[in-house]
Amino acid sequence: MMDIYEKRRRRAIARIAGLPAVKVLFVCLGNICRSPAAHGVMQAIVDAHGDSALWHIDSAGTGDYHTGDLPDRRMRVHAQRRGYSLTHRARQVRETDFDDFDLIVPMDASNDRNLMRLAPSTELAEKIVPMAAWIDICTRYDHVPDPYYEGAEGFELVLDLLENACNRLFDDIEREKKAPAENK
Repeated sequence: MMDIYEKRRRRAIARIAGLPAVKVLFVCLGNICRSPAAHGVMQAIVDAHGDSALWHIDSAGTGDYHTGDLPDRRMRVHAQRRGYSLTHRARQVRETDFDDFDLIVPMDASNDRNLMRLAPSTELAEKIVPMAAWIDICTRYDHVPDPYYEGAEGFELVLDLLENACNRLFDDIEREKKAPAENK
């Protein structure tokens, strides 16, 4: 599964590296657990590197079940313990997101398929790269599992996976931006 993601990841990173700012949208089903956590983790990484002005980070859900809600209380508690503040209000993915964002990152195969169906064109669908493309700490995971019906361990696992993947995503983009022009 990772091999198919690798090609999508490389194309997306190469395209993003030439942009003056990076706009990333994280997507899960309801936008109350995984995608707002990815949003918070990525924002913390960007802030720690002093690059906030060069990044725009958001999250959304493919479903509209929780529109306007804060992230799940359990996810906020676990994220807060790690120093992340999750204050995003849930929203549903819009067709305009495909124009507004450079990279759209679904948390699992179901949301990947839903986004592919929503993409207004094949060119815009190339912006979709699953989060699994950046996970390397747990090779048994080809997605970020939904912790909604899990206990504390599920929320901690999601945060572990997201910290790993978001750091790798940030490093990929920064490394590509710094690569000599002759390599591009």
